[in-house]
Amino acid sequence: MFITFEGLDFCGKSTQVQLLEKFFVGNGKQVKIIREPGGTPISEKIRDILLDKKNAEMSIETELILFSASRSQLVNQVIIPALNQKCYVLSDRFHDSSIAYQAFGRKIDLEFVEELQRFVIGKAVPDITFFLDIPIDEVIKRKSKVKMIELDRIELSEMDFYERVRNGYLYLESKEKRFFKINGQLKIEEINKLIIENVEKFEKEKRLYYET
Repeated sequence: MFITFEGLDFCGKSTQVQLLEKFFVGNGKQVKIIREPGGTPISEKIRDILLDKKNAEMSIETELILFSASRSQLVNQVIIPALNQKCYVLSDRFHDSSIAYQAFGRKIDLEFVEELQRFVIGKAVPDITFFLDIPIDEVIKRKSKVKMIELDRIELSEMDFYERVRNGYLYLESKEKRFFKINGQLKIEEINKLIIENVEKFEKEKRLYYET
């Protein structure tokens, strides 16, 4: 299975990725965790460029292309090989982030961004995408607990940007059947329980499909 986690910064994605990995490993599954941008030597170098606060002059077009380049390398070098080896691949962000952040957040043409992402990911389409949804005031609250020096270039964005990004995720939720929205303000354990329930439901339906 290929499972992705999406949402605004500070929504708790990384924690849920780790908890789901623990669940799978406990059930004897082989798991590969990846993050975006990053995940390969080339992608990690691109990540450094993208998130460096010193690169404040980066154009929105450059940002989109760099995210996509990092993703393409990750798909070909890590994701496809891992899926071919029957791994459970868990990704902290994937191509939906570019729809939300670059198309909606940066206001780049939506149709172009969507077409670019289809080209970049090819057959590496997630089976399930968990969208941890938190309101903007919760982003502000959680962001205030992080030292300014620890924030990256994207995390320093204004709140109206995050409003547009959230609208992008809500657009994807209405469009994509693989999207499952979860209230990101629930307790960590409650979110994990919902994620596991939906993964198990998906696997059961998949088994029934192949048996019929």
